[in-house]
Amino acid sequence: MEIPAGEFKAKCLQLMDRMARSREPIVITKRGKPVAKLVPLDEPGPSAPLFGYMAGTAEIRGDIVGTPHLEWSALTGDEDYLYRDLKAPASSPRVAEPTPRRRHK
Repeated sequence: MEIPAGEFKAKCLQLMDRMARSREPIVITKRGKPVAKLVPLDEPGPSAPLFGYMAGTAEIRGDIVGTPHLEWSALTGDEDYLYRDLKAPASSPRVAEPTPRRRHK
């Protein structure tokens, strides 16, 4: 379908509705020469589901249940010196003094 720009301007919303129903492009002309083309958007395909869209993209390597046989510094006290100067907030109960740092042989 071809339509002059002046007529398109006057009937723009009606023409867009008609094109959306018929899916037929509209060529807009000025002085008989095509200057623009109004085409319908591609039909949206089914959207991917939000949950499970990455299923099968991960690979498990090794034991994911067992804990590593490492000593944590929180349990050994190796990093207590990092927190020595921190003060507890006034609203929280008094925190016990840190335990002395232990050396491993």
